[in-house]
Amino acid sequence: MTDVIVVGDLMADVVATVTSPLAHASDTPAEIVRRPGGGGANVAARLAAAGVRTLLVARVGEDAAGQAALAELRGGGVELEIAIDAQRPTGTCIVIVEPGGERTMLPDRGANAALEPADLPIDEFSEGKHLHLSGYTLLDPGSRSAGLVALEHARAAGMSISVDPASAAPLADLGSAAFLGWTRRAGLLLPNAEEAAVLTGARDPEAAAWALAKDGREVVITLGKEGALWSDGERVERGRASPAPARVDSTGAGDAFTAGWLAARLSGEEPAEALAAANFAAAQVLKEAGAR
Repeated sequence: MTDVIVVGDLMADVVATVTSPLAHASDTPAEIVRRPGGGGANVAARLAAAGVRTLLVARVGEDAAGQAALAELRGGGVELEIAIDAQRPTGTCIVIVEPGGERTMLPDRGANAALEPADLPIDEFSEGKHLHLSGYTLLDPGSRSAGLVALEHARAAGMSISVDPASAAPLADLGSAAFLGWTRRAGLLLPNAEEAAVLTGARDPEAAAWALAKDGREVVITLGKEGALWSDGERVERGRASPAPARVDSTGAGDAFTAGWLAARLSGEEPAEALAAANFAAAQVLKEAGAR
């Protein structure tokens, strides 16, 4: 039995950390490392590390990068339902980390963009389990049908469902109405402040949380150095950020937060305790380059 099914991206990250502003059309020295990544894989790895039985559903290329990523996840205790794509490479993301820790991502989703309904282990969808869907699956037309089918099967099976909207820019290109329509039956949304603003038009995170939770679902909005807030449409709970090092890389912090929140809530913790656990999990990621 698997407690959490994660449907989402598996990527190979190339993280370039610069110590000065980017010199466009010229050279900017950087420290470069390669790390495993992907929104779905990051959440699955963190959940497994927290002792949650987790199945990751994703797609990789028939290449060394994909095999290395799968070996790392297996070693971390993640159960895998992976489609191997003979035509597309494993997804790769160039991550540029600027002074202060803010990062810009240049993703090539590769095989992730071809995830299809046939890749889903429908027999694993059953009552008592939880589906976590990475929003990238819905934002890309190539994998959207797989995301929608996963949501429908989870709902029909009586599973609890959470969705991470994933990224503000492609979310804005898509439009909030479509995304909110597709995820209306998800019991939990986990946007950051920018994503919440795109979904609601409200720049104030608390106002955005009230707007997103008005249909009775839970909403958790991450606020970076300001921590995070939760609402169920009746009240709002705030959690402070955990202490972080002076030099940080925020890559994967949101995914670690999501895993920390899910692990806490699925084990019965109240929102205040879950916020503390999730903020602590996010802070640990900031100490090193890359998501994992």
